[in-house]
Amino acid sequence: MFLPIPAIPSRVTSFALHPTPVPPDADPRVVVRLYGATDVGHTREHNEDTFLVADLEAGSVVSFEHGSETCVEGTHGLLFMVADGMGGAAAGEIASAMAAQVVYDELRTHWRTIANPTPDAFAVALRDATETANSRIHTFARQHPEHRGMGTTATAVGLLGDSVYIAQVGDSRAYLMRDDKLILLTRDQSLMQRLVDAGEISEEQAETSDRRNIILQALGPEASVKIDLTHQQIRLGDTLIVCSDGLSGVAKARDIEVAAREQSDPAVLAHALIARANELGGPDNITVVVARFEGAGLRTAIGGETVGRTVYPLQGTLADDERTPARGAPALAEPAGSPSSPLLVPPSAALAPERAPSPVTPPSRDEKGTHDRKERARPVLLLLLLLGVAAAGWLIYRLVPLGTA
Repeated sequence: MFLPIPAIPSRVTSFALHPTPVPPDADPRVVVRLYGATDVGHTREHNEDTFLVADLEAGSVVSFEHGSETCVEGTHGLLFMVADGMGGAAAGEIASAMAAQVVYDELRTHWRTIANPTPDAFAVALRDATETANSRIHTFARQHPEHRGMGTTATAVGLLGDSVYIAQVGDSRAYLMRDDKLILLTRDQSLMQRLVDAGEISEEQAETSDRRNIILQALGPEASVKIDLTHQQIRLGDTLIVCSDGLSGVAKARDIEVAAREQSDPAVLAHALIARANELGGPDNITVVVARFEGAGLRTAIGGETVGRTVYPLQGTLADDERTPARGAPALAEPAGSPSSPLLVPPSAALAPERAPSPVTPPSRDEKGTHDRKERARPVLLLLLLLGVAAAGWLIYRLVPLGTA
């Protein structure tokens, strides 16, 4: 359902002996089985999440009235997007819907007019569309003071040829399932992730922190954002899962992996994941888009290929701060607790709160033995001191004559 604007190991290597041969008469395009769904969860009164799936060649949004749909990739590719709004009242719902609508409209208006689409041009178009969405939401909030502070996370995935390009702002995630292994393709732009990357806290501390809902970027609150633009080559049989933190914040990645192993139909898998999040309390809205990649336009994975988060070197994105490809984030990190509404803090303030205690070096064996002996000696010394005081008092009593009245 598309809502209109309201009035793991860090890198996984997959193996196969030979690429799948392509029959000479086969359609050399990528075929994608798709499904998207959103659920309000068990706690929230209304749904502030939005998702969108679109055929960019046809310029049309894909609906899922009858379950999974099958799309054959055209020259200008496909778009899968999840946005998680924030801001109170209906502001979050408006922000997420605006993000999806603007990104889609920008790609449909500008990207589809390019006669010779290339990966570089697609990456630029995806970055520009996301930046435009941020500008539109920010302007809308300034013009409507009752919606001040509104914003939304956004993870927009574009498929072109045999690769996906991911523009991410916030902490909605994209996973890839390959050879029964789940790999996280994105990296949360959150306070906890920043502190983990800086070595200030451990993964375990991040999972249990009461600040795990604080994100460093969102579309809307600031006049400009730096988009995390990454890319990944797709192979035959891969499954892409794009979700809001209503799923990833409560369900263990192992749960997602097991479900993806058991369910090949995107509609069945999406509903199974939503049901799992609700079984765990459903404290937030839950949104999932699933895409399974097939067709003669794809090859099977071959030995030595790596899967994980890899930055796309494009000016004006987080690649400016990341000159070397980042390691993929472990998919099997185990989130704990229930997420609350996302909170936004500026990146400059991210490292100030919640630092881990300084590590304490354990004493050596000799130091520990000396310390133990000192601890045992303390009661003996105290007893001797008391006996000495008592003896001195007795001697004074015996030697000093008592006064007379």
